[in-house]
Amino acid sequence: MTELTHSPAASFTSARNACKLCAPLGACVVLRGIEGCIPLIHGSQGCSTYIRRYTISHFREPMDIASSNFVEAAAIFGGRDNLFTALDNVSRSYRPQAVGVTSTCLSETMGENVPLYLKQYEAERALGRRNNGGCNPAVFYASTPSYRGTHMDGFHEAVWGAVTAFAGTDDLIGGPEPAAGEGGGRVNLIAGLVSAADLRELRAMLESLSVPYTLLPDYSESLDGPVWETYQKLPAGGTALEDIRRMDRAAGTLYLGTPPGKDAGAWLAETKGVPLFRRELPIGIENCDAFFEALERISGREMGEPLAKERGRLIDAYIDGHKYVNGKRAVIYGEADFVCALASFLDEIGVVPVIAATGADDPGHAFERRIGAVLKNCREKVEILAGGDFASILERALELKPDFVMGNSKGLYLSRGLHIPLVRCGFPIHDRIGGHRILHLGYRGALNLFDLICNALMEAAQNRHDKGYTYL
Repeated sequence: MTELTHSPAASFTSARNACKLCAPLGACVVLRGIEGCIPLIHGSQGCSTYIRRYTISHFREPMDIASSNFVEAAAIFGGRDNLFTALDNVSRSYRPQAVGVTSTCLSETMGENVPLYLKQYEAERALGRRNNGGCNPAVFYASTPSYRGTHMDGFHEAVWGAVTAFAGTDDLIGGPEPAAGEGGGRVNLIAGLVSAADLRELRAMLESLSVPYTLLPDYSESLDGPVWETYQKLPAGGTALEDIRRMDRAAGTLYLGTPPGKDAGAWLAETKGVPLFRRELPIGIENCDAFFEALERISGREMGEPLAKERGRLIDAYIDGHKYVNGKRAVIYGEADFVCALASFLDEIGVVPVIAATGADDPGHAFERRIGAVLKNCREKVEILAGGDFASILERALELKPDFVMGNSKGLYLSRGLHIPLVRCGFPIHDRIGGHRILHLGYRGALNLFDLICNALMEAAQNRHDKGYTYL
């Protein structure tokens, strides 16, 4: 039986090297995963600049984000006019299919009623009173003040905003689609904050079933596309609005992870009668098995022999590398969904996650319970560190003496302080090329992570010896 200890967040008035990002950033990643959609941040220019710079350094792709550009007058008298002007400018300049408006700490603290503003803007637009160049994109909203959560709150809020704005708003041409077992039912797959490579992997899995599907969000092309001959303001790719509108007609929704706030999967189940299947991110054999079982139930189709071979290769790799990883100790950190999936994966390969940390708060100890549920083999004490920062993680890790740390680039702080390897994965990765192409999901993703861990540990062992053994 795994013993879990819940380490409270450090009693400091401010974070020291925070283990989280801002809510609008997560929302903007979702919005760039919708076809023809441009994010518009209702707040100061600095917010959009920060998010652009942060995401560009991970995805290595341009990322335009509009802003209502608050100045002192807007902060005092309100930003309604700024928002209207921004919507006009974006419509004229980008000709988007949709504009996703997100709030900021400033606009939320001021009490800006953005949904009301958008209704007023729609009314003026309908009367032809807006200078938008004749472009009338769909406009929807996500409330994302960072003081109310992390980038994952913003991510799931934007998913909820898109689904509730569009699902069921169009009539299907040709009548309803078949339910599961009648030629293949439509599948809704709501992915978490994963890599572009992960999204391509999920899309390949869905296409192998030969059923209609909606993958939301899908920034696998819009944030990881081929080279351009000329600059594209709105890169190709993303979940089509028509597919989001059809989400109410699916045979089921497979939601990866657990939203900390608003839940689009639950909304589809409660208001549209679409069955909800919630699973952890499919990292490792157990999580992958559960994911594919749910996918087969929704679609009415079997995944096929190639998948069984991938699973077999992963098991073979576990056997080959067992001597390098068994009994090792790790620190894992990041988004709660990602950390829970990593904990399950490490547990099945024999690694003890001595610290499982997330920058998000853990009301009701939900994160702690999820970690406890996925640790089936661990017999050592595991510390749960929620709502903390990297300084707090390092303080605990110095006592627990792990063998490696696993997570995004911000963990370099831990790696240097502990003198142990950092296995880079997740989001964001700023100090290496290809962070957005790291494959985490599916059997092939687990195989990739397993190789990364084994090789990091083997390299560390080599570096400890003067002779530099070439055979380990």
